[in-house]
Amino acid sequence: MSMQYEQEILAAPMDQNHYSPLTTTMPSLADLLTIESSASIFYSYAREVELSKAFVDLNGQYTLLVPTNKAVMALARKPHQGPAKPDTGIIIAQEEFDRQSKEYVEQWVSAHIIPSSVTLPSSETYDTMLDGVSITFKDLGGKEEPAWRRVVINDTVHIITAKEASNGVLYMIDGTVKID
Repeated sequence: MSMQYEQEILAAPMDQNHYSPLTTTMPSLADLLTIESSASIFYSYAREVELSKAFVDLNGQYTLLVPTNKAVMALARKPHQGPAKPDTGIIIAQEEFDRQSKEYVEQWVSAHIIPSSVTLPSSETYDTMLDGVSITFKDLGGKEEPAWRRVVINDTVHIITAKEASNGVLYMIDGTVKID
């Protein structure tokens, strides 16, 4: 069942006497994240960083690899906790901890965003918005439809569902993109 969405964006008038709103029949990535309850943890992290502005940018095209809440909860260390650090006995100030935490959340979210719209199946490698982290899609073959059901990410993560948006595509995944 396909749902039709209509979104009206206010646009600057071309001249003083003419108003012409931009409209689209598809939701934006931000709209999809807002209504997808199983993506609420990822979206909560994403809203903390500047990158989330891309989710409403109708001029850009992005691919979001969105871990389900269950996948985020299964992580030994949550994104806001940052990577495990060796116990050196050094205590850092709360401000420094907060800065490091925000920086790690931004890196984690960035690793789940490809700055182009990826149509599956694809057996290519794509760079994410985090320098040094790329995503490899592997088509396992077969005749399963839709085609994205046959694809794994980085050899282990499966796509649960796919949703098209006016500014890209959202793939719900059963794992996370590793960054460390």
